[in-house]
Amino acid sequence: MQDSVIIELYNKRDERAIAETQDKYGAYCMTIAYNILADRLDSEECVNDTYLRAWNTIPPEQPEQLRSYLGAITRHLSLDRYREKTREKRGGGDMPLALEELDEIIAAPSDVEREYDLRALGECINRFLHTRVSARDCDIFLCRYYFVYPVEQIAKQLKFSEAYVRNILSRTRRKLKAYLEKEGYSI
Repeated sequence: MQDSVIIELYNKRDERAIAETQDKYGAYCMTIAYNILADRLDSEECVNDTYLRAWNTIPPEQPEQLRSYLGAITRHLSLDRYREKTREKRGGGDMPLALEELDEIIAAPSDVEREYDLRALGECINRFLHTRVSARDCDIFLCRYYFVYPVEQIAKQLKFSEAYVRNILSRTRRKLKAYLEKEGYSI
């Protein structure tokens, strides 16, 4: 079913919208959640919460790309769940490693007032990825730091060695750090 038809079902408050969303994007959302949480039950719960959030936000939201919209919701909910779980215990999964790799570049937010600055930082990173690195390097960076894929999985999918992927990630982080400093962000 086309995304525009699914969105129209949401607009009409037709419960088939959720079933169609699950059929078309369930596996995609589950992959995002599982890469962050590394727990099947928590991932399933986040995906179900994604459907509820979509139901509650469409309308008034009218996403141009339903896949990206659902992916962002899933990622946000999964990161919230991850933070909640790791507050009590630390370790496990690829998320701590991925965050550690970016620690030297981007400081973690500590308060709500910084939301505007974080949005501007996100836009700056997006500009960097789409203008300063190749499409391949951008894809690898996003797979690692947005979708939180393990390096091994990225290498396998792209038919590269793990060392090659790690090298690209390291080089891209260095370029990003220099770019952010040039843009006025203190690292």
